[in-house]
Amino acid sequence: MDCLFCKIAAGEIPSDCIYEDEKIFAFRDIDPQAPVHFLVIPKVHIESLDALKDSDAGLIGHIFTTIRDLAKKEGLTGGYRVVNNIGKDGGQSVAHLHFHVLGGRSLQWPPG
Repeated sequence: MDCLFCKIAAGEIPSDCIYEDEKIFAFRDIDPQAPVHFLVIPKVHIESLDALKDSDAGLIGHIFTTIRDLAKKEGLTGGYRVVNNIGKDGGQSVAHLHFHVLGGRSLQWPPG
């Protein structure tokens, strides 16, 4: 498989890893859109949120509790945004389920 995020999770492409366990991988975005901007991905290839199975519920719960913990570790005590783009029309640029975590400044929506 020629998936960028699978290669990052496998260590084939260097990244600024901030967390890893047997199920997920978290790393800093190479083009940050906020003072703190990292991604959290499952190590297993899942194309998008639309490709999730009911059996993936535990994995998704683990991703979100890890996001919570990493946000605290990164000092995002005033809040943060978690973004997941689904499909081409939703702005998904890498066909591997991933969650952007952004914080460190006000992120009001819609942008003003």
